[in-house]
This record gives sequence, C-alpha cells and structure tokens, in this order.
Amino acid sequence: MTASQTLQAMGAMLASGDIEVVDCTGVLGPNTPILQLPPDFAKNTPKVEIHKISEYDEDGPFFAWNWMVLGEHSGTHFDAPHHWVTGKDYEDGYTDTLAIQRVVAPVNVIDCSKESAENPDFLLTPEHVKEWEAKHGEIGKGEWVVMRTDWDKRAHDENLFLNTDENGPHSPGPTPECVEYLLSKGIVGWGSQCIGTDAGQAGGMNPPFPAHNFLHRDNCFGLASLANLDKLPPKGAILIAAPLKIERGTGSPIRALALVPKG
Repeated sequence: MTASQTLQAMGAMLASGDIEVVDCTGVLGPNTPILQLPPDFAKNTPKVEIHKISEYDEDGPFFAWNWMVLGEHSGTHFDAPHHWVTGKDYEDGYTDTLAIQRVVAPVNVIDCSKESAENPDFLLTPEHVKEWEAKHGEIGKGEWVVMRTDWDKRAHDENLFLNTDENGPHSPGPTPECVEYLLSKGIVGWGSQCIGTDAGQAGGMNPPFPAHNFLHRDNCFGLASLANLDKLPPKGAILIAAPLKIERGTGSPIRALALVPKG
C-alpha cells in the first residue's frame, strides 16, 4: 500500500468512526490549576482570564468573541526546548521554529494509575519501563511516551491537583535514570497528567527537575496536564500535540488529540 493509499484508508476510518479522536486536553479557563513558583521568585504565571468583547449585543450585534490573559505554560501545554536553560541554545527550540513533523507521532502509554493512587510520590524507573516494554513492545525512535496516573481526575480542585504541603508538591513522575533511559530510545518527548513533566519532589533530585533538564538538553519536548489517558491503549495510538506558533515561544497551551483504533 502506498503512502497515499494509507492516508486515504485512514481518512475513511476517521469518517466512519473506526478511528476515534480522543481529547487528551483539560478545560482552559479561570479554574484551571496553574503552577506557582516559590515566593522568592518575583513573577508567576497568572490565573487564566477570559474577558468578553461582545456577544450579540451593543458591542457587536452580529458576533461573539473574547480576549484572554494566560501564560504559555497554562493548562494542558507543550514545553519547547527553550523553556529550560539546558535547551536555550537550540535555534529550532522555540514554538515557531521547531520541526512540526515531530509533534505527530505514535504514543506509548505507561499505566501507573494504581501506583499513583497508592503513593502520590510514585516514581517511574527504568525497570518499570523495561517491564512495560517486555509486555507491550519496545518504545521506538521518534515516539511519544506518556505516564498515565489519572491525575486529571483531580483537576476540578487546584489544591487537590497541586497537592502541596509544607514539604512541597507531591505528584508522580520519572526518576532521572528513567528520563535518560527514554531518551536513549530516541523518543520525541515525554508527557504527564500532572502540573509539570517532573515529579512533585523533583527539585530535590540530582539533577533537579530531570525531565525538564534532560528532555530540553536533547532538543525534545514535554507535555503537561494531559487528560483522558485512560482512554488510550498502551500502544497503537497516534498523538497530535501541536503548540501555537508563538514568536520565540517557550511553550503553548495545546489541544492534544489521540487517534485511537476503535475497540
């Protein structure tokens, strides 16, 4: 089958519903949980604001539209390499310069929902990933890897989602060794259902925040606050995670979509 025939067949399957489009995105609005830096940092990302311009009224009788206030890394979002100091020198490391071919790719979904429910500080290790590969098949070059924790079920409550106490935030994520192992496979990027790509306690790791540190060092991408990963198979889906083409953007809210074979 030629590439053209493959795309035609895929289009027919999308039209018939044999391929489902699963929305892996949380709602973006004033109640969206937003990561807050420690108080010793001068600035933080603001809460999302939506302001009405008109809605079939005296300000615009025929049209409805809004203007917004939001940060690049708000809600379900994409981290470009320039987001982190280790990726600052990549000229193709911005949202307007990255190779867009890379953001549409097969996705590997590693289910850690049971472990994360039992321990919010659960850490994914290379051993966990290798066990998953032995069962489902090897992670391939240029593919996405995402960690299913069902953390999106907490997104209705910012305190529950951020899960912070006097010892800092508590949420699952990868160990430094896990990120290095995934990068050795040639992945395009790593995704999480939590507020960021790292575990809540990753600031105390060596190096701190290894997902950010290593991913962007290697010109790879991060996805955070993903949703509905429980609707994806371990393998066999395609993830589309395209950022807005923001000039010199370090990241962007996204509408993450997965193409999933029905059944």
